[in-house]
Amino acid sequence: MSLKRLVRLEPAIRVSFEFFPPKNEDMEVQLWQAIRRLAPLAPSFVSVTYGAGGSTRDRTHATVKRIIEETPLLPAAHLTCVGASRAQVDDIVRAYWQVGVRHIVALRGDMPDAGAPYQSHPEGYASTAELVRGIRAIAPFEVSVSAYPERHPESSSFAHDLALLKDKADAGASRALTQFCFSTEAMARFRDDAARHNIPVTIVPGLIPTTNIKGIARMAARSGAQVPDWLLRLYDGLEHDPETRRLIAANVLVEQVEELSAEGFEQFHFYTLNQADLTYAACRILGLGVSGIQAQKDLI
Repeated sequence: MSLKRLVRLEPAIRVSFEFFPPKNEDMEVQLWQAIRRLAPLAPSFVSVTYGAGGSTRDRTHATVKRIIEETPLLPAAHLTCVGASRAQVDDIVRAYWQVGVRHIVALRGDMPDAGAPYQSHPEGYASTAELVRGIRAIAPFEVSVSAYPERHPESSSFAHDLALLKDKADAGASRALTQFCFSTEAMARFRDDAARHNIPVTIVPGLIPTTNIKGIARMAARSGAQVPDWLLRLYDGLEHDPETRRLIAANVLVEQVEELSAEGFEQFHFYTLNQADLTYAACRILGLGVSGIQAQKDLI
Protein backbone atom coordinates (compact mmCIF):
# COMPACT_ATOMS: atom_id res chain seq x y z
CA MET A 1 0.00 0.00 0.00
CA SER A 2 1.53 3.32 -1.06
CA LEU A 3 0.80 6.31 1.19
CA LYS A 4 1.72 8.67 -1.65
CA ARG A 5 -0.83 6.95 -3.88
CA LEU A 6 -3.51 7.17 -1.18
CA VAL A 7 -2.97 10.88 -0.67
CA ARG A 8 -3.80 11.43 -4.34
CA LEU A 9 -7.34 10.25 -3.55
CA GLU A 10 -7.91 13.47 -1.56
CA PRO A 11 -9.81 15.54 -4.16
CA ALA A 12 -12.38 12.77 -4.65
CA ILE A 13 -13.05 11.87 -1.01
CA ARG A 14 -15.57 13.46 1.33
CA VAL A 15 -16.16 12.32 4.88
CA SER A 16 -18.71 12.72 7.64
CA PHE A 17 -18.54 11.72 11.28
CA GLU A 18 -21.08 10.36 13.72
CA PHE A 19 -21.12 11.08 17.46
CA PHE A 20 -23.48 10.12 20.27
CA PRO A 21 -24.65 12.54 22.98
CA PRO A 22 -22.80 12.26 26.33
CA LYS A 23 -24.38 10.70 29.41
CA ASN A 24 -22.20 12.44 32.00
CA GLU A 25 -19.55 15.11 32.46
CA ASP A 26 -16.60 12.84 31.64
CA MET A 27 -18.26 11.71 28.43
CA GLU A 28 -19.00 15.34 27.59
CA VAL A 29 -15.28 16.11 27.80
CA GLN A 30 -14.44 13.10 25.63
CA LEU A 31 -17.03 14.08 23.02
CA TRP A 32 -15.75 17.62 22.65
CA GLN A 33 -12.16 16.48 22.49
CA ALA A 34 -13.21 14.25 19.59
CA ILE A 35 -15.12 17.04 17.85
CA ARG A 36 -12.22 19.48 18.13
CA ARG A 37 -9.73 16.91 16.89
CA LEU A 38 -11.77 15.93 13.85
CA ALA A 39 -13.01 19.40 12.87
CA PRO A 40 -9.84 20.30 10.88
CA LEU A 41 -10.62 17.42 8.51
CA ALA A 42 -13.50 19.56 7.16
CA PRO A 43 -16.23 16.91 7.15
CA SER A 44 -19.29 17.44 4.97
CA PHE A 45 -21.35 17.14 8.16
CA VAL A 46 -21.35 15.54 11.59
CA SER A 47 -24.33 13.59 12.87
CA VAL A 48 -25.54 13.14 16.45
CA THR A 49 -27.43 9.98 17.32
CA TYR A 50 -30.82 9.57 18.97
CA GLY A 51 -31.19 6.86 21.63
CA ALA A 52 -33.65 3.98 21.54
CA GLY A 53 -37.19 5.17 22.08
CA GLY A 54 -36.03 8.79 21.92
CA SER A 55 -34.17 8.33 25.20
CA THR A 56 -31.48 10.90 24.36
CA ARG A 57 -33.75 13.50 22.77
CA ASP A 58 -32.78 16.41 25.02
CA ARG A 59 -29.09 15.50 25.02
CA THR A 60 -29.08 15.12 21.24
CA HIS A 61 -30.70 18.55 20.86
CA ALA A 62 -28.24 20.16 23.30
CA THR A 63 -25.24 18.63 21.51
CA VAL A 64 -26.43 19.73 18.08
CA LYS A 65 -27.14 23.24 19.36
CA ARG A 66 -23.66 23.52 20.87
CA ILE A 67 -22.03 22.33 17.63
CA ILE A 68 -23.85 25.12 15.78
CA GLU A 69 -22.92 27.75 18.36
CA GLU A 70 -19.29 26.80 18.98
CA THR A 71 -17.92 25.24 15.79
CA PRO A 72 -17.96 25.77 12.01
CA LEU A 73 -19.29 22.23 11.51
CA LEU A 74 -22.64 21.42 9.91
CA PRO A 75 -24.60 19.13 12.25
CA ALA A 76 -27.17 16.55 11.22
CA ALA A 77 -29.59 15.57 13.98
CA HIS A 78 -30.88 12.01 14.16
CA LEU A 79 -34.64 11.66 14.60
CA THR A 80 -36.77 8.52 14.99
CA CYS A 81 -40.41 7.49 14.81
CA VAL A 82 -40.39 5.61 18.12
CA GLY A 83 -42.14 6.71 21.30
CA ALA A 84 -43.63 10.02 20.15
CA SER A 85 -46.71 11.31 18.39
CA ARG A 86 -46.57 13.14 15.08
CA ALA A 87 -47.21 16.40 16.89
CA GLN A 88 -44.29 15.80 19.26
CA VAL A 89 -41.95 14.84 16.43
CA ASP A 90 -43.04 17.85 14.38
CA ASP A 91 -42.29 20.12 17.34
CA ILE A 92 -38.77 18.68 17.50
CA VAL A 93 -38.30 19.25 13.77
CA ARG A 94 -39.40 22.89 14.08
CA ALA A 95 -37.10 23.39 17.06
CA TYR A 96 -34.16 22.09 15.04
CA TRP A 97 -34.92 24.47 12.19
CA GLN A 98 -35.14 27.38 14.63
CA VAL A 99 -31.67 26.72 16.08
CA GLY A 100 -30.14 26.46 12.61
CA VAL A 101 -30.16 22.72 11.83
CA ARG A 102 -30.67 22.09 8.12
CA HIS A 103 -30.00 18.34 7.93
CA ILE A 104 -31.83 15.48 9.65
CA VAL A 105 -31.00 11.76 9.65
CA ALA A 106 -34.46 10.18 9.66
CA LEU A 107 -34.67 6.67 11.13
CA ARG A 108 -37.33 4.22 12.21
CA GLY A 109 -35.53 3.73 15.52
CA ASP A 110 -35.35 0.96 18.11
CA MET A 111 -37.73 0.18 20.92
CA PRO A 112 -36.66 1.14 24.47
CA ASP A 113 -36.57 -2.55 25.44
CA ALA A 114 -33.65 -4.10 23.59
CA GLY A 115 -34.80 -6.77 21.18
CA ALA A 116 -38.49 -5.90 21.42
CA PRO A 117 -40.33 -5.94 18.07
CA TYR A 118 -40.90 -2.55 16.52
CA GLN A 119 -44.24 -0.91 17.19
CA SER A 120 -45.10 2.57 16.04
CA HIS A 121 -46.71 5.10 18.35
CA PRO A 122 -50.51 4.99 17.86
CA GLU A 123 -50.48 8.67 16.93
CA GLY A 124 -46.99 8.70 15.43
CA TYR A 125 -45.26 8.21 12.13
CA ALA A 126 -45.63 4.58 11.10
CA SER A 127 -42.48 4.37 8.96
CA THR A 128 -39.31 6.19 8.03
CA ALA A 129 -40.82 7.19 4.69
CA GLU A 130 -43.72 8.86 6.51
CA LEU A 131 -41.25 10.60 8.81
CA VAL A 132 -39.25 11.89 5.83
CA ARG A 133 -42.42 13.31 4.27
CA GLY A 134 -43.35 14.95 7.57
CA ILE A 135 -39.91 16.56 7.90
CA ARG A 136 -39.92 17.86 4.33
CA ALA A 137 -43.44 19.26 4.79
CA ILE A 138 -42.25 21.41 7.69
CA ALA A 139 -39.09 22.87 6.14
CA PRO A 140 -36.68 22.17 3.26
CA PHE A 141 -34.30 20.02 5.31
CA GLU A 142 -31.70 17.83 3.71
CA VAL A 143 -32.69 14.31 4.81
CA SER A 144 -30.47 11.27 5.12
CA VAL A 145 -31.71 7.77 5.91
CA SER A 146 -30.20 4.38 6.73
CA ALA A 147 -29.42 1.40 4.49
CA TYR A 148 -28.25 -2.17 5.06
CA PRO A 149 -25.90 -3.67 2.44
CA GLU A 150 -26.05 -7.08 4.14
CA ARG A 151 -29.82 -6.99 4.85
CA HIS A 152 -31.64 -5.56 7.84
CA PRO A 153 -32.01 -8.24 10.55
CA GLU A 154 -35.81 -7.87 10.49
CA SER A 155 -36.11 -7.83 6.71
CA SER A 156 -37.44 -10.78 4.75
CA SER A 157 -35.15 -10.22 1.76
CA PHE A 158 -32.77 -7.86 -0.02
CA ALA A 159 -35.65 -6.94 -2.32
CA HIS A 160 -37.66 -5.81 0.70
CA ASP A 161 -34.74 -3.63 1.86
CA LEU A 162 -34.50 -2.04 -1.58
CA ALA A 163 -38.26 -1.40 -1.65
CA LEU A 164 -38.04 0.38 1.72
CA LEU A 165 -35.12 2.46 0.50
CA LYS A 166 -37.07 3.44 -2.62
CA ASP A 167 -40.00 4.54 -0.45
CA LYS A 168 -37.66 6.73 1.60
CA ALA A 169 -36.12 8.21 -1.55
CA ASP A 170 -39.54 8.90 -3.05
CA ALA A 171 -40.48 10.65 0.21
CA GLY A 172 -37.57 13.08 -0.15
CA ALA A 173 -34.40 11.47 1.19
CA SER A 174 -31.27 12.22 -0.83
CA ARG A 175 -28.61 10.18 0.98
CA ALA A 176 -28.42 6.72 2.57
CA LEU A 177 -25.83 6.13 5.30
CA THR A 178 -25.15 2.41 5.46
CA GLN A 179 -24.72 0.13 8.42
CA PHE A 180 -21.00 -0.59 8.86
CA CYS A 181 -19.92 -3.29 6.46
CA PHE A 182 -16.53 -4.95 5.94
CA SER A 183 -17.30 -6.39 2.51
CA THR A 184 -16.46 -4.14 -0.44
CA GLU A 185 -18.30 -6.55 -2.73
CA ALA A 186 -21.51 -6.36 -0.67
CA MET A 187 -21.35 -2.57 -0.54
CA ALA A 188 -20.81 -2.20 -4.29
CA ARG A 189 -23.52 -4.76 -5.07
CA PHE A 190 -26.02 -2.92 -2.88
CA ARG A 191 -25.24 0.40 -4.58
CA ASP A 192 -25.57 -1.15 -8.02
CA ASP A 193 -28.85 -2.88 -7.10
CA ALA A 194 -30.22 0.44 -5.88
CA ALA A 195 -29.26 2.08 -9.15
CA ARG A 196 -30.92 -0.71 -11.15
CA HIS A 197 -34.10 -0.11 -9.17
CA ASN A 198 -33.94 3.62 -9.99
CA ILE A 199 -33.44 4.66 -6.37
CA PRO A 200 -32.03 8.19 -6.62
CA VAL A 201 -30.04 8.42 -3.38
CA THR A 202 -26.31 8.60 -2.79
CA ILE A 203 -25.13 5.45 -1.02
CA VAL A 204 -22.53 6.40 1.61
CA PRO A 205 -20.56 3.50 3.15
CA GLY A 206 -20.50 3.40 6.93
CA LEU A 207 -17.11 2.63 8.50
CA ILE A 208 -16.27 1.82 12.12
CA PRO A 209 -12.98 1.40 14.03
CA THR A 210 -12.46 -2.23 15.01
CA THR A 211 -10.14 -1.80 18.01
CA ASN A 212 -12.67 -3.49 20.28
CA ILE A 213 -13.35 -6.36 17.91
CA LYS A 214 -15.50 -8.27 20.41
CA GLY A 215 -17.74 -5.24 20.85
CA ILE A 216 -17.96 -4.79 17.09
CA ALA A 217 -18.94 -8.45 16.70
CA ARG A 218 -21.77 -7.97 19.22
CA MET A 219 -22.99 -4.87 17.38
CA ALA A 220 -22.80 -6.71 14.07
CA ALA A 221 -24.88 -9.61 15.38
CA ARG A 222 -27.67 -7.20 16.33
CA SER A 223 -27.60 -5.25 13.07
CA GLY A 224 -27.22 -7.96 10.46
CA ALA A 225 -23.64 -7.08 9.57
CA GLN A 226 -20.97 -9.72 9.02
CA VAL A 227 -17.53 -9.70 10.66
CA PRO A 228 -15.26 -11.72 8.33
CA ASP A 229 -12.89 -14.37 9.64
CA TRP A 230 -9.85 -12.55 8.25
CA LEU A 231 -10.69 -9.54 10.42
CA LEU A 232 -11.21 -11.61 13.54
CA ARG A 233 -7.88 -13.38 12.97
CA LEU A 234 -6.02 -10.06 12.85
CA TYR A 235 -6.88 -9.55 16.52
CA ASP A 236 -6.10 -13.06 17.75
CA GLY A 237 -4.01 -12.90 20.93
CA LEU A 238 -4.14 -9.10 21.21
CA GLU A 239 -6.64 -8.81 24.07
CA HIS A 240 -4.00 -7.15 26.27
CA ASP A 241 -2.22 -5.21 23.52
CA PRO A 242 -4.29 -2.07 22.86
CA GLU A 243 -1.53 -0.27 20.94
CA THR A 244 -1.27 -3.00 18.32
CA ARG A 245 -5.06 -3.20 18.08
CA ARG A 246 -5.20 0.53 17.36
CA LEU A 247 -2.56 0.25 14.62
CA ILE A 248 -4.48 -2.60 13.00
CA ALA A 249 -7.79 -0.72 13.23
CA ALA A 250 -6.37 2.38 11.53
CA ASN A 251 -4.96 0.27 8.71
CA VAL A 252 -8.27 -1.55 8.26
CA LEU A 253 -10.09 1.78 7.89
CA VAL A 254 -7.61 3.04 5.30
CA GLU A 255 -7.77 -0.18 3.32
CA GLN A 256 -11.57 -0.07 3.31
CA VAL A 257 -11.60 3.45 1.91
CA GLU A 258 -8.98 2.55 -0.70
CA GLU A 259 -10.97 -0.48 -1.90
CA LEU A 260 -14.30 1.36 -1.88
CA SER A 261 -12.77 4.32 -3.72
CA ALA A 262 -11.60 1.91 -6.41
CA GLU A 263 -15.26 0.85 -6.75
CA GLY A 264 -16.31 4.47 -7.32
CA PHE A 265 -17.45 5.54 -3.83
CA GLU A 266 -16.56 9.13 -2.97
CA GLN A 267 -18.28 9.73 0.38
CA PHE A 268 -17.65 7.89 3.65
CA HIS A 269 -19.41 8.04 7.02
CA PHE A 270 -17.28 7.21 10.07
CA TYR A 271 -18.95 5.88 13.22
CA THR A 272 -16.40 7.44 15.59
CA LEU A 273 -17.75 6.04 18.89
CA ASN A 274 -16.73 9.47 20.26
CA GLN A 275 -13.07 8.46 19.98
CA ALA A 276 -11.24 10.55 17.43
CA ASP A 277 -7.71 9.19 17.17
CA LEU A 278 -8.26 6.27 14.79
CA THR A 279 -10.59 8.15 12.48
CA TYR A 280 -8.23 11.12 12.47
CA ALA A 281 -5.19 8.96 11.69
CA ALA A 282 -6.96 7.15 8.86
CA CYS A 283 -8.19 10.39 7.31
CA ARG A 284 -4.73 11.97 7.50
CA ILE A 285 -3.22 8.94 5.75
CA LEU A 286 -5.87 9.47 3.07
CA GLY A 287 -4.67 13.07 2.68
CA LEU A 288 -7.49 14.92 4.44
CA GLY A 289 -6.95 17.85 6.78
CA VAL A 290 -3.37 18.52 5.74
CA SER A 291 -3.98 22.29 5.74
CA GLY A 292 -6.45 22.34 8.66
CA ILE A 293 -4.11 23.60 11.41
CA GLN A 294 -5.71 27.04 11.66
CA ALA A 295 -9.21 25.52 11.89
CA GLN A 296 -8.01 23.40 14.77
CA LYS A 297 -6.61 26.47 16.58
CA ASP A 298 -9.87 28.35 16.06
CA LEU A 299 -11.75 25.63 17.96
CA ILE A 300 -9.46 25.56 21.00
